[in-house]
Amino acid sequence: MVRALYREYGSPLMAFVVRLTGGDRRWAEDVVQETLVRAWRNLGELRTDNGSLMPWLATVARRVVIDDRRRSGTRPLDTVEEIPERANAVAAEDDRLLREIVVTDAMLSLSPAHRQVLTETFLRDRTLQEAAETIGVPVGTVKSRVYYAMRALRIALEERGVGLP
Repeated sequence: MVRALYREYGSPLMAFVVRLTGGDRRWAEDVVQETLVRAWRNLGELRTDNGSLMPWLATVARRVVIDDRRRSGTRPLDTVEEIPERANAVAAEDDRLLREIVVTDAMLSLSPAHRQVLTETFLRDRTLQEAAETIGVPVGTVKSRVYYAMRALRIALEERGVGLP
């Protein structure tokens, strides 16, 4: 069961934790392992509205990192004035990364055609005409797919507790 959790969530969780640990890959691996073991121990009690454990795993991983830092007794050598500033920057980066993970998870729930059209138009910043040429479908089809893909993405994000502006 832990292997199934690792297969599904290992990569995105590792990317999240590597940033939390300041790029320390060994520490990140330990945190991911501890997080997945905690998930496995609590699997029967975990309830997710959208089927994804990623938000729960990210929260647990963040707490494991905080606990590790407290246990080690290491304190950054910053001035008192810099500490709140750094904490806000780290929290903002963590929130951005968590949103990125949730959006990626939502994108993966879309059909391949919808994922492809959103990738071409939004992520690669192509015009409808360029996307149509790349995908090999008429422009009208691209317009329609974008419309329905955005609807599906909006629903997928709402299921994960995130809304589109």
